[in-house]
Amino acid sequence: MLAKQPVSSSSVRILVLSPDYTDFCWYRALLAEDGELSTDLTWCPDLVDCEDLLRNAHFDVILWDCVFHGGSEKAFLHYLAVSGNDKPVLAVSAESPAELANELLGQGAADYLSKAGLDPWSLRRAVRCLWYRGQLGETEQGQLRREVASGFINRDLFFDRLQQALLRAERGRQRLALLHLNLDNFRSLNESIGYQESDQLILKLADRLRTSLRRVDSLMRIGGDEFAVIVEKVEDSLAISQIIRKVVSSLDDPFVVAGQNLLVSASLGVASYPEAGDTPETLMRRANRAMFEAKRDAGTSYRFYDQQLHINAGYQLRLEADLRNALRGHELELYYQPRIDLATEDVRGVECLIRWNHPERGLVSPDEFIPAAERSGLIVPIGYWVIEQACARLQQMADLGYPGLVFAVNLSFRQFHDRKMTETIFRIIYNANVDTSLIELELTESAMMHDLDYARRCLRELNQLGVSFALDDFGTGFSSLSNLQNLPISLLKIDKSFVQQLGRSADAEHIIRAIISLAHSLQISVVAEGVETDGQLEFLRQEHCDEIQGYYFARPMPWQELIDFLHNHSQAACLQQ
Repeated sequence: MLAKQPVSSSSVRILVLSPDYTDFCWYRALLAEDGELSTDLTWCPDLVDCEDLLRNAHFDVILWDCVFHGGSEKAFLHYLAVSGNDKPVLAVSAESPAELANELLGQGAADYLSKAGLDPWSLRRAVRCLWYRGQLGETEQGQLRREVASGFINRDLFFDRLQQALLRAERGRQRLALLHLNLDNFRSLNESIGYQESDQLILKLADRLRTSLRRVDSLMRIGGDEFAVIVEKVEDSLAISQIIRKVVSSLDDPFVVAGQNLLVSASLGVASYPEAGDTPETLMRRANRAMFEAKRDAGTSYRFYDQQLHINAGYQLRLEADLRNALRGHELELYYQPRIDLATEDVRGVECLIRWNHPERGLVSPDEFIPAAERSGLIVPIGYWVIEQACARLQQMADLGYPGLVFAVNLSFRQFHDRKMTETIFRIIYNANVDTSLIELELTESAMMHDLDYARRCLRELNQLGVSFALDDFGTGFSSLSNLQNLPISLLKIDKSFVQQLGRSADAEHIIRAIISLAHSLQISVVAEGVETDGQLEFLRQEHCDEIQGYYFARPMPWQELIDFLHNHSQAACLQQ
């Protein structure tokens, strides 16, 4: 009989995702009773902190209470699979295994336990099995992957080095800076050149970065496309800037990988001690925040974390928390902007636009809360909510005597991160029992670039169900003719920036003519956005634009105002006949 090997020498790090501190204490107490299993539990009660923890800390097991999600259990479980670096997810819920276990296990959970029968033995068994499975998986990785990983990807070693550097800076009354470097569009690069070539690129990049640093500085790879640099013994921000400029300039020249010249760009976030914090976790979190601010700029760029950034970050976190409550508390509503047929001036459809009526701040601008929803991932459940509301209103519209109006809904790029998008949208439309040909999904080309093959498949599947698609903001980016030919696009929307230049810019006129001509040659209809004047209307009519949308006819309006608008518009049309 073989003796059981104790595992206390290696502490099992567990991230507990639960909104209830009492439950966290319960899990901790159940695991503490095992003398052979040493556990280190971290409690995360809020979605805002979840991304930071998954990105910046290492865990062996994720213990997920199924009530902790952003609106969809399935979508959040998929998010954990992507962001948790394939760490096993132990799902815990009040539901019986017969009701939920098979569904969650099929969605990617590694194990499922019901709270009703949870005891120390079952929880310890589940954690231990998942931990052993993870250890075995790491052992079985190939020799090449281990060689690349050792010395480059080791977050624990990095945080230990950063802690020691902070202690030295504190004792010597010196400043220290942490640089967080993230390669831009690394996933696309992986897919285009291959994973082995990408590893070669990372190694070449590491070599080049080292040459731009001083001997006292520490460089470590902390993720697939991420590096951290600990810059010690610096006098002031000017000295830090000089080092950053060397790092940035090291990326100017192309890298030669497998005979190809590859140009890469990166975003750098900088957090300094003592201004930005005095612990490794705080510095890393704030350098990470600054790095995401840098991603707003094109090409290689960097941003410092400063007090204003801290204030902005706090505001964004509160905004995201309020937005999460808004989704649960029915504070969101849809406004509708009519689209007018230029030939007949009939209302052909409406675009559904989300609005947030905050209980304290009043109406919050979409330009303010939509980016917050994108960053937090809340845009995925919000997007599905918008489709549900549009379908419900579509039913009411037919009952009110306005059948045949198209309801257009915007799709976020984040929606394509959900691998159940097609299934979810189909279920919403099916349950609403509406004519699928009256549902139009608006998307931008950038929304599809995350995973073009997956996006194409989604669009084709939904198109087969009768759903139509519009390409929004056409002409403002790198519009691809291949997308128009290979995707089921039935309508183009000319961006209002071109329409509003009519009469002031000959270029705008040429661009609009070209878009309309191109679309019609491909049997695609055209809608012009932002129409506000008689001159704009007349130009678009002469160029045979199909529909217009803008303040000339109607602003976005709540539901009851839309009904009044349609009634008045119908009466006016009857009087003209």
